Amino acid sequence: MKTSKKIIAMLLAILFVASIPLSVSAVSMDDGLDALKEQFVFGEGPVAGIYSVDYRYFSPVKANDTTKYPLVVWLHGMGDGAEEGTQVKKSEIAYWASDEFQARFDSAGGAFIFAARSREEKGKFWDNDMLEPLRAAIDDFIANNKANVDTTRIYIGGYSMGGKMTLKMSVAYPEMFAAAFPICPAWSVPSEYAELLSDLPIWITSSRRDPLVNYYLAVTPTWNRLMSASNVSEDCRFSTLTKVCYADGKKCGSAHHAWFSVNYDMFTTENGDYHNMTTVNGVGEGVTLTYPNGMISWLSQFTSDYDGTPCEGKGNLEGKSNTDGMLYFDGIIDFFRVLGNAILGVLRIR
Repeated sequence: MKTSKKIIAMLLAILFVASIPLSVSAVSMDDGLDALKEQFVFGEGPVAGIYSVDYRYFSPVKANDTTKYPLVVWLHGMGDGAEEGTQVKKSEIAYWASDEFQARFDSAGGAFIFAARSREEKGKFWDNDMLEPLRAAIDDFIANNKANVDTTRIYIGGYSMGGKMTLKMSVAYPEMFAAAFPICPAWSVPSEYAELLSDLPIWITSSRRDPLVNYYLAVTPTWNRLMSASNVSEDCRFSTLTKVCYADGKKCGSAHHAWFSVNYDMFTTENGDYHNMTTVNGVGEGVTLTYPNGMISWLSQFTSDYDGTPCEGKGNLEGKSNTDGMLYFDGIIDFFRVLGNAILGVLRIR
């Protein structure tokens, strides 16, 4: 009888230890990208409006850890949110969960990585209907991890349609974010909204040869409007790529794929200057990146006054439709999506 009680006690102790949210950050770059992706855990926010947002997240928290860590919100591009988990599987943001990159988050020595997913299976591609559910998911995550989330250091970034949502979330809830890093953002921010971002440090990355989000007609005008309104232009940055490559120098499949530079923190696999990239600040001065001080180090220097207070609604974009005339890219992408579906329909019939 005593032996049985001891066994039960041991099993309960094991279960208790297993239930502690231990850090999974003991994975290095040498372990490979797949091992880094496996660290991301599923989560889902509450329904807000008519949708909820699910996400995969990495936690730097260790047992009995009272450290306050930054929160990085990462938003995928079109097609990379087709089903749960694809926003991490089809991205290299998992590099930011490595020991090496986590150590670059100054003072805290780590950060939460929150990779959210738009409801693409419902035809939602980070449009205005996803503002409130995304905000609700972030609020819920903060509430569930309040002991370890530094609400003054919430950073948001994403690529293509996720770059669009990065800017829209920043416009809708500017008080929430300490800095933003949109990549080839599929939205031209109008002047009246640029004013709302006047105190937000922003780092845009884009390619001159981007075939989808035009560098000259969309990205550069957005940068110029943002900088015209900015009170922190010296802190802002604009990185321009010519030929777009992976961090190892291999050419990417498309000049649209500027996000691979950000995924590798703006340096090559050899820790040198990123391939075919130049960077300026908001007053036109050249910026030289010195390893290991890339995107992560830039983010880490900024804080906000945000205290974690939840918010309902779409903030500054309340009442704005998905086709309210503000968009450069949404109509184009919707056209090609409809055209593509029509072609696939014909092929299936045949």
